[in-house]
Formats: sequence, C-alpha cells, structure tokens
Amino acid sequence: MDFSPVLISLKTAALSIALTFFLGLLLARGVTAVKGNGLRAALDGLLTLPLVLPPTVAGFVLLWVFGVKRPLGRLFLEIFGVKIAFSWAATVLEAVTISLPLMYRSARGAFEQVDRDLLDAARTLGMTEGEIFRRVLLPNALPGVLPGG
Repeated sequence: MDFSPVLISLKTAALSIALTFFLGLLLARGVTAVKGNGLRAALDGLLTLPLVLPPTVAGFVLLWVFGVKRPLGRLFLEIFGVKIAFSWAATVLEAVTISLPLMYRSARGAFEQVDRDLLDAARTLGMTEGEIFRRVLLPNALPGVLPGG
C-alpha cells in the first residue's frame, strides 16, 4: 500500500498549522498596534478576504500570482530555483491562505480583550514592546489565541 498521499497531507498540515499560528499572531499584533481606524479597517478587510472567497477562487488567485509566467513566480524560479505552482509548497501556501483569517481574527479579538492598563503598567516598568508581548499580552490572551490555532 502506498502511504505517500497520507504523509504529504500530514506534512502539509503540520507546516501550515505552524505557519498559520505564528503568522496569525504577528499580523494580529501588528493590526492591533495600528493607530488609524481607516487603515486598521482596510488591513482587517484584506486579511479576512479569504474567508469570503470560495477556496477555488483563492487557489486560482494564488496560481495566477505564483505561476511561472507571472512576475512573482518567475522571481522565485530564477532567484531561488523554486517553482511554486503545482508543488508541495503550493499546497502549504493554499492551506495557510485559507486558514490564516481564522487564526488572525481569533488572535486579534483576544489581544483586544487584554486590559490596556496592564500593557501601560509594563511600559512604565521599562519593558520593551517585545517583552510586553511575550510576558504580558500573550499570556493574558492565550485562552483566546489557542482556539484559533
């Protein structure tokens, strides 16, 4: 029996879960730090767009962007020697594209629920923004972040 499709699926799922989790955290933190409401709304709309698109449309857009005759696909092929379209990397890219909005929305909601006074208190104690994220924001938001992962 050939188990290669199962192994490819497991590898794709493992890598896409890891990428989605950390990329979702990074994007949610970045969007919550944006000051302007208009820019925040535009970024939020762009990041949640794959939720409203059918997966076939999202796949077609990715194929159109990363095709070997398109500028980005040609760049990856010429500089890195990697063909994205119709490869294992394309399956990971598609899985991350479709699942990222779910992780992003979950993490953003959790980050916005953390009391701002805690973050301000950490700043007055001299913590850097990275320390505040790791030691204050993420632990307090973890119950809302984990379901997104």
